[in-house]
Amino acid sequence: MSTAIEKKKLVVEEISEKFKSSVSTVVVDYRGLNVAEVTELRKQLREAGVEFKVYKNALTRRAAEAAELGGLTESLIGPNAIAFSTEDVVAPAKILNDFAKKHEQLEIKIGVIEGNISNVEEIKALAELPSREGLLSMLLSVLQAPIRNLALATKAVADQKDEQGA
Repeated sequence: MSTAIEKKKLVVEEISEKFKSSVSTVVVDYRGLNVAEVTELRKQLREAGVEFKVYKNALTRRAAEAAELGGLTESLIGPNAIAFSTEDVVAPAKILNDFAKKHEQLEIKIGVIEGNISNVEEIKALAELPSREGLLSMLLSVLQAPIRNLALATKAVADQKDEQGA
């Protein structure tokens, strides 16, 4: 077998493995962005631990089918880039959605969130969620509320008794 075919098989295996190991994957059409804008986007994604790569559509289609994500193949038309995140489910969606708001040329096409194919609306809804830290602070706030209310009620009772005793 020729080395070109072997190289393509390796790339298909690499992409397929990334689809399987990623908790969140987003496919975008980056047509119309200039080099500086793409560089800025890559920098933002890299800082969040998200890998952003451009692959040939034919190889990506084969990898998607190998990863049992055949629903992606219809969207793999034109110049595409793929953001893979193995740690944070929200990061690629949030960064790409925010970047697309500032740069209309960037178009979110489709994604895979925890093994399920997601459309543009689902990806944008995921992007609007607060960060993990924000969600944890909300949870902490909810957990602290009953204790805080008990402490305030106890203080109010103690203050009332002090006023009556005086």
